[in-house]
Amino acid sequence: MDSVTQAALGAAVAGLIAGKKCSPKVLLAGAALGTLPDLDVLIHYGDPVSDMVKHRGFSHSIFVLLPFSWLLALVWQRFKPTVFSFMHLWFLVAACLITHPLLDSFTSYGTQLLWPLSASIAVSSIFIIDPIYTVPLVVMVLASLLWREKGAKLCGIGLGLSSLYLAWSVVALSMVENRVENQLVGTPLEAQPVFIAPTPLNTVLWRIVVLDGDTYWEGLTSLLDDNPHIDFIAKDRGKWPLQDKPQHLLMLEQFTQDFVKYQHIENRLTATDLRLGVAQYLPFSFQFAQQNTGHEWQFGLPIAIESPNVRIKHVPALWLRLLGNQAIDANLCHEAECPKLERSAQAAIIAG
Repeated sequence: MDSVTQAALGAAVAGLIAGKKCSPKVLLAGAALGTLPDLDVLIHYGDPVSDMVKHRGFSHSIFVLLPFSWLLALVWQRFKPTVFSFMHLWFLVAACLITHPLLDSFTSYGTQLLWPLSASIAVSSIFIIDPIYTVPLVVMVLASLLWREKGAKLCGIGLGLSSLYLAWSVVALSMVENRVENQLVGTPLEAQPVFIAPTPLNTVLWRIVVLDGDTYWEGLTSLLDDNPHIDFIAKDRGKWPLQDKPQHLLMLEQFTQDFVKYQHIENRLTATDLRLGVAQYLPFSFQFAQQNTGHEWQFGLPIAIESPNVRIKHVPALWLRLLGNQAIDANLCHEAECPKLERSAQAAIIAG
């Protein structure tokens, strides 16, 4: 999640655990602890793919954060004595640090919560920025600065409201998963890998990607749709044209669980992560090889490719689709304005 959310979460957790000892200093310390795991972004691993894959790694692992919180509490109590007992202080520090990766694990990219024992844990029920989760935390933390005698209670209310929304996001994801499963059962796409994630800033409109060899199917579904049918659009996924794959590409494929699109653009070979974004706005795209004047492919460190800017007309289209306008497809095009060249998954199946 974004830094504001993590700071607000850390402050609220600290305020609640501090109880009657809640104070502006405690809230500030909680906010700092809540953002501390993300300082791993300052570590440069040598290339943009490694930076993306290794972010939320060791600094988000409970196996690192638990002993680190114990050490931090020891140092804190030794050099700056507080009104807390050591165990109370350690619990406060550990809770502020660990709730950070726990929240991250609900996003599409997840977090390496059990590093180094397992890969990322990703529930994929909430977008990386969601104001409905963040606002209650921010409001209640600010309120606790004004009404200090009720600080812990107010922080608890903020955490309760945000936690309820997080729980709702899991319920919403389950509803969408059932909708997708019911539509794909008995079709050639039934056993194919599926990725489901909320679209930006909400848990009402969801994006679905289904892999199908050199093709992937993309659809949008809103919980406000009158018809649960998902209109999928077939898109070219491409394939890696060379016999060998560079190590960084293998790393990206493992990280994305093969939800990657390959493209040959002019004299470049690129790969794009299909999981984060909507329509043609896929922010994580990388160049892995370039053709020289002798038409030979040369590999080097991957280069990040800038994502296209969001077109203004797509913002209201996304909002209308969220409200249940099923005439808007996965490309954020209205069927009256953008004739569909691709067939829906169901139409392809009927056509045999």
